[in-house]
Amino acid sequence: MPDYRLRIEAEFEAIEKTLAALPCRQLSDLSELELAGTAALLNNFYNGIENILKQLFRAGGITVPTGSSWHRELLLAAKENKILSESLFLALSQYMAFRHFFVHAYSLDLQPGRMASLVEDAKQIFEDFKSELSLR
Repeated sequence: MPDYRLRIEAEFEAIEKTLAALPCRQLSDLSELELAGTAALLNNFYNGIENILKQLFRAGGITVPTGSSWHRELLLAAKENKILSESLFLALSQYMAFRHFFVHAYSLDLQPGRMASLVEDAKQIFEDFKSELSLR
């Protein structure tokens, strides 16, 4: 098995652990600290997706974007190179936007209502991501 596949499998395992740690109760019931932890888990989930995409790009000879907008360019290039479907691209774009907010905002600015759908949908989006990759 090529080395990049081992790295992707390790990312899959890390993402699965991350998703298992997401809270099962209403985000509005969480303390500020718990909400910040949930936000960190969502950030980690999306970082794992990006890490997998970068591995696939390198393995496929696709240039990994650099520069200030590399996160957006990576996701766009994954769609353009048929790694991601349009629907999965759109779903992951929401996590990319949250990642940007999380990195640049204060934890006290987190809004449970805006995070709820991300938490609720993350496991299914990850399953869809794995399915689309297996079709390649």
